[in-house]
Amino acid sequence: MADDSSVHKVSAAHSPHGEMGQRYLASGVSISMRLWENEEPGDTKPEVTRDYETVGYVIAGRAELHLEGQKLLLAPGDSWTVPRGARHSYRILEAFTAVEATHPPAQAHGRDALPEDASGED
Repeated sequence: MADDSSVHKVSAAHSPHGEMGQRYLASGVSISMRLWENEEPGDTKPEVTRDYETVGYVIAGRAELHLEGQKLLLAPGDSWTVPRGARHSYRILEAFTAVEATHPPAQAHGRDALPEDASGED
């Protein structure tokens, strides 16, 4: 039996926001979810590497994922993976909504901080 058998419900309407606009959803000991809701089109976001693995699913809109020299077009119904430590960035092409899961949890221990050279604006 698991050490933590408690059940948690997180409403997106009341969940905390991160510095980059993401909403933090349910989080366990080793995995967490976040929501990017109606991200507006703009310039390519700064390239980053992260100390977690990400899998995502597009709900609405379109975006480009630039990952280690590859460019992937993301559209509704698509899912993707960003390996831990991979250099990547995103460019939102149409108002974009997606859900991501990260392992380990992105919001723990400053793993989800803004890149040092980013002002937080697109």
